[in-house]
Amino acid sequence: MSLVPKHRASDAADAAFLSSRYGLTPDPWQLAVLDSWLGLRRDLESKGMKWSAMRCGLAVPRQNGKNAIIEMRELFGMITLGERFLHTAHEVKTARKAFARLRSFFDDQRRYPELAELVQDIRQTNGQEAIILTNGGSCEFVARSKGSARGFTVDVLVMDEAQDLNDDQIEALLPTISAAPSGNPQQIFTGTPPGPSVSGEIFTRLRSDGLARKDKRLSWHEWSCPADVDLDDPESLAMANPALGIRLHRDVAEAERGTLTEAGYGRERLGMWDEASLNRIIDAKSWALVADTTSLPAERLALGIEVAPDRSMSSVALAGERADGLWHVELDEHRVGTGWIVPWVKARCERNEIRAVVIDTLSPAASLLDEFKAAKIKVTTTTGTELANACGQFYDGVMNTSIRHTDQPQVNVALSAVGKRPLGDRWVWNRRTANADITPIVAETLALWGSQTNSVKRPGGRRTSERRATVM
Repeated sequence: MSLVPKHRASDAADAAFLSSRYGLTPDPWQLAVLDSWLGLRRDLESKGMKWSAMRCGLAVPRQNGKNAIIEMRELFGMITLGERFLHTAHEVKTARKAFARLRSFFDDQRRYPELAELVQDIRQTNGQEAIILTNGGSCEFVARSKGSARGFTVDVLVMDEAQDLNDDQIEALLPTISAAPSGNPQQIFTGTPPGPSVSGEIFTRLRSDGLARKDKRLSWHEWSCPADVDLDDPESLAMANPALGIRLHRDVAEAERGTLTEAGYGRERLGMWDEASLNRIIDAKSWALVADTTSLPAERLALGIEVAPDRSMSSVALAGERADGLWHVELDEHRVGTGWIVPWVKARCERNEIRAVVIDTLSPAASLLDEFKAAKIKVTTTTGTELANACGQFYDGVMNTSIRHTDQPQVNVALSAVGKRPLGDRWVWNRRTANADITPIVAETLALWGSQTNSVKRPGGRRTSERRATVM
């Protein structure tokens, strides 16, 4: 799969010619990626030519040659354009390996004297590795952390092992190119599908943008097999590994089939993105198993309230215990804006036996607390720990099939779009990274917690007992 921004010209041929002089001759597939990364468009503001792709993503199984493409891009940018690069990796050893490889082109006076003459300085101190050229071009190498990007100002930000990149790290890294000396910044993400032990939120979101084709400045290239592929079909290897038979030996790759698990082989060798990697915390199959359009709650009714960060949409969800002992969740109301919420909830509490109205303390909905107080509706607010408990209870309830939902489209869309944010050793729904309205799923999570926990405030209203209630 490839997404190539429109461009009027490309520097790929020049980059390939340069790198070929130093033993880096691109394969046809590598040249195609370079052509997209180095495509040029006319900039209306400056009237000059700038990169058509501001963000570049590449997902390809290991040992196919993605690092060589990065080296070609860095060599061309440093030598020909005088660009400054910040090359980041998840681990120190990976960053040092990339540094050693690029350094080999510049510190060999006998083999590449013209490159050696360009060198102003090569820093080899651990954690401060850098190659600095006399023309202003440079490449600095760091292992990613919250503070590792401080003090850098560069033109091109390279994020290798992008499957391990998280939101905290990218937020620390992006300011390094906001004042790019060239005025023509670029982000490059390379990696493999995220495994079960990493969130992969950034790389997955980038891929989603590529599949949706909604970003005209995004270059995305991916070699992968679909979920229903035959793992033992020789054609599957060729589909996902463009360097098969060039630098990747077929017999070695086929031998991995017997060593790795099916999921591991599909991910690492066939480039397959599973449900977890597609940013789904709860997979579609598990969610479908607990759907029941006839479900009704009988007692312990609670409401959960959530408002979108931009306050454009709001949701009120209902949860309760069914007559058979299972738990019920549903989206009770979903509307534009926030002005309707307090009167609607007040009317709900007056008509039904509601044991709790729940809002997360850090939610945009917390701004309604004074209005609820004025309406004499007591609201239970969740702490960070309680929200993490609520998310865990919701997830467990789906996975152990103790929850039933009414298969509402708004909730299904929200669940497919929502990601998770680490909170200590646990996680909560991530409002910041969602690319759709996730208020329905957050509201249902809060409502379920309010139904199950005993540490809630009675909201007030006509009914206060725990007897069975009729939902109206």
